[in-house]
Amino acid sequence: MTDNPPGLDLARLRDHLGTGPLRAELIEGGRSNLTYRLTDGTEHWVLRRPPLGHVLATAHDMGREFRVLSALHGSPVPVPRPIRLTEDPEVIGAPFYLMELVEGTAHRDSAALAALGPERVRALADHLVDTLVALHAIDPQEVGLADFGRPEGFLERQVRRWSKQLDASRSREVPGIDALRDRLAAALPDSPAPALVHGDYRLDNVLVGPDDRITAVLDWEMSTLGDPLTDLGLLVMYTELADRFAGVIPGVALAPGFPGSAELVGRYAAGSGRDVSSVDWYVAFASFKLAVVLEGIHFRFQQGGTVGAGFDRVGALVPIFVQHGLDALKER
Repeated sequence: MTDNPPGLDLARLRDHLGTGPLRAELIEGGRSNLTYRLTDGTEHWVLRRPPLGHVLATAHDMGREFRVLSALHGSPVPVPRPIRLTEDPEVIGAPFYLMELVEGTAHRDSAALAALGPERVRALADHLVDTLVALHAIDPQEVGLADFGRPEGFLERQVRRWSKQLDASRSREVPGIDALRDRLAAALPDSPAPALVHGDYRLDNVLVGPDDRITAVLDWEMSTLGDPLTDLGLLVMYTELADRFAGVIPGVALAPGFPGSAELVGRYAAGSGRDVSSVDWYVAFASFKLAVVLEGIHFRFQQGGTVGAGFDRVGALVPIFVQHGLDALKER
């Protein structure tokens, strides 16, 4: 804990919250929005704010995160209790929100995960899929999120949106990334019934308790209403590329016992009842989206707007995601 963490003005934050002196520390692991543990010596919270430096429009909306946490708290999908949203950037230099501190482990290390043993790893992976099924089974209208997105034309808009995000972050040539975008746009599948989509669903974006049950799903910055298979495609992509992340993005799927992509897809299909025959397109789209996200992070790193370790290696990952997307589309 420190009195002067990067990205936080603790004196102004203390005055705003009406607490005693504050201390905070950056929680490592995030590559986009910044997350801090915060305490006044008695109470403990988590604070989320946008990244420093170059910020893409609509990509770091604290209000959306806070709203989805508020809607899901108390539902079958475990989330931290949201406490306070401050949209005035004058307090710490950017909008932010507070949520409760939930105990649990974010598994970011395949070796540490492997220490649980294959049976526990498999059970945890199954619970990860089952929690995704539970998320996609929630009726958005019942939790007050009927207007949280526009499901009609979702995939077409998503490809267009991430193309614009790519253009906003271009600082170099990335071979194949435009071809991947064009091929995705030309082969849009028919979407199933819309659902609440997390947008970055993977093991290290959940907290796990000592009983290997998920205690909280985190990092809702990309959540919306749309095609639920985009979440599945992302989970599959992370599994298939687990050995290529070079320590930048966790390759937890390397732990013995973690199921392969076909098993993940099969369990999701059985639990949700959805047709998953077009999953290769969704894997390719996930690869494109992550390539764009990482290119934006690489852009911020070059501008000195990132906080934490590992950002110097992010740029080298982008071509790997692009090629994986192109290879996935060859299966169609």
